[in-house]
Amino acid sequence: MQMIDKNIEDYCIAKSNLPSVDCDRIEEYTRAHVHGARMLIGKMEASFIGFLLRSIGAKRVLELGTFTGYSALTMAENLPDDGEILTVDINEATVLLAKEFWKQSSHGYKITSLMGSGLDIIPTLKAPFDFVFIDADKRNYINYLKLTAPLLSPTGIIVIDNVLWDGKVLPDADLDVSEHRDRNTEFIRLVNDYIANEPSLYGTLLPIRDGIFLVRKY
Repeated sequence: MQMIDKNIEDYCIAKSNLPSVDCDRIEEYTRAHVHGARMLIGKMEASFIGFLLRSIGAKRVLELGTFTGYSALTMAENLPDDGEILTVDINEATVLLAKEFWKQSSHGYKITSLMGSGLDIIPTLKAPFDFVFIDADKRNYINYLKLTAPLLSPTGIIVIDNVLWDGKVLPDADLDVSEHRDRNTEFIRLVNDYIANEPSLYGTLLPIRDGIFLVRKY
């Protein structure tokens, strides 16, 4: 589902600060050769996240869901020289590809890959993080949120991707015939409802790309 008119989105992209040609190479290769390329965040979302990172002066980032490394590199480009990104994933093949792309960038040194389940890795990490990007394993979105919120710095932000799920989260939306798709819809609805009703969190859901939820602690 295209949330925003494509001509308007293209105009916005053309007038925005965008990721580098190093990121473009990841995007182009992924779209041409990697299954699931739709998982890329894309230029508009990357520009918006970069704006957020610069606005809060973020130095330390946690990412859940590395894929081919596009989002990690776009974030690294918006961190200071001593910035750090820890990115977690379980897919060795796509992470290996990501690492090859990061080597080609002058910002790649800021990125550290952690292989394994986010549920296992997050409790081992040292706080604080200025920014958390959640974009992996929809069934555990709510668990990732609950585990990472205590790790935020005082001005920290959590961004959760794909929270509109092609509009499937709407109360009157017809669920996809795929059982897996149905479950993911319910998992995303669960985390959306939790944020909306949790008094310790301040959330804003934006219809950028497939929906992103911005979350802060009160």
